[in-house]
Amino acid sequence: MKILILNGPNLNLLGTREPEIYGNTTMEDCLASLKTEFENHEILYFQSNIEGEIINRLQDDDFDALIINPGAFTHYSYAISDCLKNIQKPKVEVHISNIYKREEFRQKSVTAIHCDGVLSGFGLEGYRLGILSLNKL
Repeated sequence: MKILILNGPNLNLLGTREPEIYGNTTMEDCLASLKTEFENHEILYFQSNIEGEIINRLQDDDFDALIINPGAFTHYSYAISDCLKNIQKPKVEVHISNIYKREEFRQKSVTAIHCDGVLSGFGLEGYRLGILSLNKL
């Protein structure tokens, strides 16, 4: 299975950004671990701080399943939500922090409605759990 892991804004700063919330591990280290554990899958990665680039990447349609962490776009990007609606492949939304224990505006996801499941609050382990769940969808 070819799995696209797609991260939204500011997630390029993992490892240094608010380590009390997001931890000290970089996304590069996380990806290396995932690629080792799931060597039977091809894991693609894309990150952008720009909404349109995220939509363009999703529309490339060169993957079999999706793990998406839209970052702040989770809470207000109807454009990404509409894009996800048109992807008829297994999709899991991942959030490193528990969005339901954060500020009120972060507790609503406009993108989750078009995903098969949501993982929130498991740290970077959420990406691993997301891949495991794709095998059951």
